[in-house]
Amino acid sequence: MTAKSFLRVASISALGLASLGIASAKSYDIFLSGPTMVGSTELKPGEYKLKVEGTQAVFTDVQSSKTWTAAVKIENNGQKFSETTVESTNQGDMAHIHSIDLAGSNTKLEFGQ
Repeated sequence: MTAKSFLRVASISALGLASLGIASAKSYDIFLSGPTMVGSTELKPGEYKLKVEGTQAVFTDVQSSKTWTAAVKIENNGQKFSETTVESTNQGDMAHIHSIDLAGSNTKLEFGQ
């Protein structure tokens, strides 16, 4: 392999890795109908964009663009989820999110309480 072809392969590989990073930054739409706790973070009712950044779930309020983060444990399911679903329980007038299944992936986000 010549130096010129090696550089071409290295450039294509670097571009491919950069594309993987962008693809993993996908966001998911979440609507909360009431006040909700995610870990130790309280979210107000409304529409949010959810992104995963390492071991953090980042919730961005669609109206105000304000963000909140919560620690998350990422688990892989055997099959892809067909839709984004939120598993929560109510304690008094506050919902507590336990997990979120991410549509189009086999990723399940687990939140500590």
